[in-house]
Amino acid sequence: MTTSSSEQGVSLGMPQLPAPAYPDDVRARLEADAKEVISRYPGSRSALLPLLHLVQSEEGHVTRTGMQFCADMLGLTTAEVTAVATFYTMYRRKPSGDYQVGVCTNTLCAVMGGDAIFESLQEHLGVGNNGTTDDGAITLEHIECNAACDFAPVVMVNWEFFDNQTPETAKQLVDDLRAGTQVSPTRGAPLCTFKETARILAGFPDEREGAVGASGSAGPASLIGLRLAKGETPPARVVHQRAEAAKGEPAHEPSPTEHLSSHDAPQDTSASDPAHPAGPTAEEGE
Repeated sequence: MTTSSSEQGVSLGMPQLPAPAYPDDVRARLEADAKEVISRYPGSRSALLPLLHLVQSEEGHVTRTGMQFCADMLGLTTAEVTAVATFYTMYRRKPSGDYQVGVCTNTLCAVMGGDAIFESLQEHLGVGNNGTTDDGAITLEHIECNAACDFAPVVMVNWEFFDNQTPETAKQLVDDLRAGTQVSPTRGAPLCTFKETARILAGFPDEREGAVGASGSAGPASLIGLRLAKGETPPARVVHQRAEAAKGEPAHEPSPTEHLSSHDAPQDTSASDPAHPAGPTAEEGE
């Protein structure tokens, strides 16, 4: 028995028709916004990334209509626009939820519990990777490093940080989002919908009252290196052998010249301090 090409899901027919145009009022509004974005760049094609965010803010994902609009505004081919839109994962190619919930499953977050969080959320929400809940509220995905390893495991919602998560707190987070309960990121501005986030990423100001002032900054764990660079000395951290801890021996107080640990302020070495050379180099095995 043979199987037809349509049954196999293979299209051998007519080429895809041109993308439908935006309604006149929508196109006029988007054109005004697009011209404002394009005016910020010496070369118009440099505005492609923010324009893709702009059309994403209109429909919640980058449609063929949105890509055609970007191509028209920038004098590009749809192939050039499509190549960019399909390269970056921040551009959605199909309808997705109001809240993009990303669980970091890169190495550190994974071993700290990210894999367990992702698995528990898949089961809890009944969706797989890049799946959207039936109510259209949540799209779940596993994501790569978000440069927040000091707070692993990390969950992001519309690219706002929720640090030091567990399977239980992550499930409570998505339940609150689906229920319409206000939730606050660990750091950063208050949450808004994915469409609103896309417009902000297109380069338009966040006009919500207090949102800019609440943007915050890096957390204390991420700023340790900056404090060291400014000459500040953090408190010594002394790690004892388990046997010592079991015996209840008092903590050892290191002298100012004693090496503490690899987590403490760097010590002078022959490479960094010519006044204290290390002496002749020993041969291997000596």
